[in-house]
Amino acid sequence: MSVAQPVRIAVDIGGTFTDFQILDQRHGRVMAWKAPTTPADPSEGLMIGIRQAAERFGFRLADVGLLLHGTTIATNAVLERKLAHGVLLTTAGFEDVLEITRHVRRDIYGLAPDPFPCLIDRDRRFGVAERMRADGSVETALGDLAPMMERLRATAPEAIAIGLLHAYANPAHERALRDAVAKALPGVPVSLSSDISPEIREYERLSTTVLNALLMPVVQRYLAKLEARLGEDGFRPRIFLVQSNGGMCSLARAAEQPARLLLSGPSGGALAAERLSRRLERPNLVAVDMGGTSFDVSVVQDHVIGLVTQGEVDRLPVRLPMVEMRTIGAGGGSIASVDAAGRLTAGPRSAGARPGPVCYGRGGVEPTVTDANAVLGRLDPDFFLGGAMALDLKGARDAMTTRIGGPLNLSTEAAAEGVLRVTNAQLAAAVRLSLFEKGLDPRQFSLLSFGGAGGLHATEVADELGITEVVLPREPGTLSAYGILFSDLVQDIARSRLYRAEDSHAAALAEAVAGLRAEADARLAEDGVPDSQRAVEVSADLRYRGQAFELLVPWPEAPALAPLLARFHATHRARFSYAAEGDPVEIVTLRAAAIGRLDKPEEAAATPAESATAPGARQVWQGGAATAWPVWRRERLRLSDSIEGPAIIEEAFATHVIAAGWRAALDPEGAIIARRIAA
Repeated sequence: MSVAQPVRIAVDIGGTFTDFQILDQRHGRVMAWKAPTTPADPSEGLMIGIRQAAERFGFRLADVGLLLHGTTIATNAVLERKLAHGVLLTTAGFEDVLEITRHVRRDIYGLAPDPFPCLIDRDRRFGVAERMRADGSVETALGDLAPMMERLRATAPEAIAIGLLHAYANPAHERALRDAVAKALPGVPVSLSSDISPEIREYERLSTTVLNALLMPVVQRYLAKLEARLGEDGFRPRIFLVQSNGGMCSLARAAEQPARLLLSGPSGGALAAERLSRRLERPNLVAVDMGGTSFDVSVVQDHVIGLVTQGEVDRLPVRLPMVEMRTIGAGGGSIASVDAAGRLTAGPRSAGARPGPVCYGRGGVEPTVTDANAVLGRLDPDFFLGGAMALDLKGARDAMTTRIGGPLNLSTEAAAEGVLRVTNAQLAAAVRLSLFEKGLDPRQFSLLSFGGAGGLHATEVADELGITEVVLPREPGTLSAYGILFSDLVQDIARSRLYRAEDSHAAALAEAVAGLRAEADARLAEDGVPDSQRAVEVSADLRYRGQAFELLVPWPEAPALAPLLARFHATHRARFSYAAEGDPVEIVTLRAAAIGRLDKPEEAAATPAESATAPGARQVWQGGAATAWPVWRRERLRLSDSIEGPAIIEEAFATHVIAAGWRAALDPEGAIIARRIAA
């Protein structure tokens, strides 16, 4: 799809900063910008940042034709429980599925076990007299719904989730309930399980439907504020939102299915990693995104980012396709403290955007990881955010001394070093687990580090993992927005029905696949995607008969079975070290990704400096003493420059520490490549 106006903007609204990547197609320039997030109304910070970028880079708001928007609004609403007051309608006898969950108890030996969260109280979960069989046939028909509608009116719900037994096989009863609710309570948002997650597994489907329903008013209010800003100074772009699967969707789709936005922002970083793996000719990357609040890990293997069919937010399962990612609460704003046992901890609590780290000078009193870096001299107090924000070093030192150094009987600098050691150990553990669970060796991967805080820790984390190459891409502080800038429209369609993966079911499978392709094509037509820019990718969830889990396997040759089975056996062997090739295989769910290709304008090549510039120097504390470290500016680097650690490389929105034992140089693509010096 093409857009007439020459400027395309990608935005990633995080917990601390709102990141922008601006593509001006008149010059092929890609430019980065940051602005503080405004938590009370994120659209305000978005517009402030766009106006600042327009003034800085010389374009008009009327020049913006496309706005691609990643956001943590849905995730934060779940984590903070700022959700609508909802009601669940489900098949009579199944009202307690949300509380029963699965028979998985992570704290089975805990003296005070923490129960799984349940977002709708028991007195607001209503059983409906009806029953569908697994084959879609009706066992008990819907009766008179008038009494149920009266009960609903009495509860005054802000949102309604409808999840009936086996609705994935036959949604007729769910749709009849939806129509009755629309008449009885007009204007109340309704979420059907057969729309948002038409798949087997009752608990996961109900959990996803409830999350979707309770998010609908939250996201719809934000989208209304965003749309209200259209027209200001000619700002009328076409807007798409980033989904958890890394693809875009329309505002209407996001309003109806906001659960698809739960990994909206972080998925942009994974998309950027996949794109960079090809541009930099590095097929295996472990991508780490360290921002102000979190540390996100995703794995690119053979140039492809992993997707999963189910994720989890605050222990709540979400049965929707999403980028495979591990997230821990360890960012620049993560709060360091000494617990009751005298242990030093960092995170998961975060100082957020308001007040933020102590050194931001906005009222923060608890020391953070960013404060530790500032105390040790790793950050330039006069060049933070390119000089847009001066850092309060005295405040950071006082907080580190009072909250960490005093209780542990350490000097201020030793306390700050301790915070970084604890943080780096946590980051390395998250990376290690992400690779080991796939049977992958960290030594066969390069570490792609980005996010505003990533470069401060990357080489030291790589040391802990045995990784010998670190990639620091161009504009790392806004790389998630960069990934969003070059993404496509994607709609996921799933159909659960059990098939034996054998020739006797070939005709039924071919018919089912044809139906998926037709529906995918119809959805792309609704979004106005031209025929020439449409693509449909088919995949399937497979298992050996008797297994209780499935593996997602791409199926580009659908409906031919032989290549699908070969790929399934190979995937199973890679994941679990064996394959039972003689055992019968079942296809549980068929999937189609309807893809609308957006134009991918070429960005201008990197322009390294031509003349030599001597680095500056700064006193940096490490290992009990302060020494002078060379400080380089990224925009002044030449291809011939070689930087041996310990050293610092600074740019407007990121700072990179090149640890001792590492050497860094500029790549022709503009990335900084740091390599471990062989012993």
